[in-house]
Amino acid sequence: MFEFGRDLRKLFDKARESEDLGWLELIGATLVASEARREAIDAGRVSCARPFDAWLRASALWREHARRTGSLGSLDHAVACASDAARHTATRDQTAAVMIESCAIHLLRFDLFGGPQELEVALSDLLGLPAERTTTRAMAAAVHARLMARRATLSSEASHLLDASALLDAALHEARSLPPVLVDELRLDRAGLSLEAGVSRRDARLLDQAGRDLRALVESASPDYRPLTRARALALAGAGMAALAALASDDAALAQGRGLFEAAADQFTPDHSPLDWVAVQLARPDEDTPLLTLAEAEGLSAEPGLVLGALVRERRMTAEASLAETMGDVQAIAGLEANIRHRLENRPNVQPLAWAADQIGMAQVACARARLSGAATDSVGMILCEAMETAREMGVPTLARRAERVFPALAGV
Repeated sequence: MFEFGRDLRKLFDKARESEDLGWLELIGATLVASEARREAIDAGRVSCARPFDAWLRASALWREHARRTGSLGSLDHAVACASDAARHTATRDQTAAVMIESCAIHLLRFDLFGGPQELEVALSDLLGLPAERTTTRAMAAAVHARLMARRATLSSEASHLLDASALLDAALHEARSLPPVLVDELRLDRAGLSLEAGVSRRDARLLDQAGRDLRALVESASPDYRPLTRARALALAGAGMAALAALASDDAALAQGRGLFEAAADQFTPDHSPLDWVAVQLARPDEDTPLLTLAEAEGLSAEPGLVLGALVRERRMTAEASLAETMGDVQAIAGLEANIRHRLENRPNVQPLAWAADQIGMAQVACARARLSGAATDSVGMILCEAMETAREMGVPTLARRAERVFPALAGV
């Protein structure tokens, strides 16, 4: 036991010196924060031999903690560490590396909290990047491709999705010059774009491309070393399978998709990477996600302003309204409506995405109440339109589509 512990410490000491941060997937979010704090303290010591590298590494560690937990404080720590790294640049490539890290932080902030302006700021920062080394240029191209992929997702136009996918292809051609973690992110982004465009256009070629990317990721990401990457690939594959099953009314494909979601959820525990676990739950079809699971996911994504927090809150309210309607419980419906109204009226500074989620929840409750009691739904259409507009302005088309899905039910009331 003692020898094993000593060997394990040696392994992590060696990993700490590596440029590949994939080993972080083996430790929980709490330990990631400890590693980031330790690195930042070491970087600030007068005796630090390479302060630039240490500060940049600390920024990447804080960024990973923010990605897993949604902590705005960790994101701010990443910004501060990148700023400290900028004070120790000595070459054009080091200056470029700081700018690339800053763009990665903007990209993560958008993923976590929305706000298309984050993408625009990052894209403007990439213009005229003073890169000289092939590796630095490859990393800049990779971050640029990921930013354009997010922008294409906002437009939802197939031509933009295909253009962004081509940029990801080009970035992946330089995979040998990139850290393995970044290569995996590029493949996940390309698979997501291919799935979205393939399903919308019913294009078998794009769907095959997505399948190849996800298969390669699942096969290369061992559950013993890269559980989070493996889980994200499995969940994306499950979402694609579920979408295809819905289009073709294929029960076998639907069952296969459910199996992929189960496999993704089994890769790690919720405390290991809270937001990854929440994302897996949200990728499941509505009917496959129990209320208790949604309540747990809501607790794990409680940081104000989180995109996943708004999505899971809306899903939980919709599930509660559906359950109350199925039970014919008008009193429960009234209680749900009172809770949402109280939250909206007593939190004047509520985050826009949380506000939009509450409005969609209110609309779902109003429709359920109307079906049970024949009550009027005069203002529900306007509520939904405002929620959709807010979600789109914040760059969260998934939430806007959730609002759009309520309109057919409203028409049938």
